[in-house]
Amino acid sequence: MRRSQLHRCITPWSVTSENQTTSFDYSRVVAQFKSQQILQQDRQELLDRIETVSKKSDQQHQQSFLKHFLRRGIIFSHRDFGDFLNDQEKSRPAYLYTGRGPSASSMHIGHLLPFYLCSSLQQTFDIPLVIQVTDDEKFLFRDINLDKLDKMTTENIKDIIACGFDQDKTFIFRNTQYFGEMYMTILQIQRCFSTNAVQKTFGFSGTDCVGKLSFAATQAAPCFASSFPKVLPFADRSNARCLIPCAIDQDPFFVLTRNNCCGPLKKSKPSLLHTTFLPGLKGPGVKMSSSDKDLSNVILLTDDEAAVKKKMRSAFSGGRATLKELQEKGADLEVDTAYQYLRYFLLDQQEFEEIGKEYGSGKISTGAVKDRAAEVVNSVLKTFREKRSAVTDETVKSFCEKRMLK
Repeated sequence: MRRSQLHRCITPWSVTSENQTTSFDYSRVVAQFKSQQILQQDRQELLDRIETVSKKSDQQHQQSFLKHFLRRGIIFSHRDFGDFLNDQEKSRPAYLYTGRGPSASSMHIGHLLPFYLCSSLQQTFDIPLVIQVTDDEKFLFRDINLDKLDKMTTENIKDIIACGFDQDKTFIFRNTQYFGEMYMTILQIQRCFSTNAVQKTFGFSGTDCVGKLSFAATQAAPCFASSFPKVLPFADRSNARCLIPCAIDQDPFFVLTRNNCCGPLKKSKPSLLHTTFLPGLKGPGVKMSSSDKDLSNVILLTDDEAAVKKKMRSAFSGGRATLKELQEKGADLEVDTAYQYLRYFLLDQQEFEEIGKEYGSGKISTGAVKDRAAEVVNSVLKTFREKRSAVTDETVKSFCEKRMLK
């Protein structure tokens, strides 16, 4: 696949592989996006460094996701994460930034991953977090009715809160409600972004609405502490480091931004951690999407146990055509959806390694792996729904109110 083809396959709004039955070549993605790949031999050194820098010694459930994602290669590349760790060692101001674009009333299980990772990072480094909900983006790019968006956004925020954050250190905001506070920063970024650069980066054409062109600056603004004068507790906001955990498809927004930091913007470059895509159920080359009309490819956070098991049973398999062939050749673990879901959600490293060894050698059946994956996913969803049931409108208000974080 040529680089230009790869670029068109991965955008902030659409992710597909050239072949839906082939997993993404993340080495090729790194080469095109020019990020720093985290090689297998470097993972333990990075984990040890995080352990040294961490301000918390207790390892709670959510905290384990940072280790888990690094150990399994789910976090596969970065930009200046070493600089972020250096700042943490020297107790320099830093904060986290992530986001969500509401496109359906219920998020899907893949949406939990960046929020669990952010919760883990927040607990590990004891730093503030800002969460941008881009309701304006969905109006511009998906033409979703604003009244419908308002209801979707509220439900999505409740889902986000259920992922577990420190309320005193977390601010969740909607672009349509918070835009004024960010506007001074957005203006500075807009003046730096040329129309040609935005069109080339995102593939916009002359027929696209002007709101799409300007949205890049809105997405970039939260990576500068100047966007949160009444929220972030820093005396000097000009040098606060922002760490952005995100899937690689969101990286172009921040590449544009970083290219202007040392020049016109005169601000600290944000650091990034890039994660791989949770595959849809139909194959490793299709990212799961809650706006997909065919929900058989998606595990929603509202799916019950029976629905999850049914969907997983029909998921794309890396097993062979017959049991005999599976026993002779073993399963193709890289493309097997159930095994990949275990890679993301099964925290027990020993069990994960045993399943990989046995399934890869054909000693256990595809059905057994799919059933175990369904059990693990249902356990994750059960825990999530218990926390989600405790989130009220007042809880949402407390996370979205403008206040100085600790």
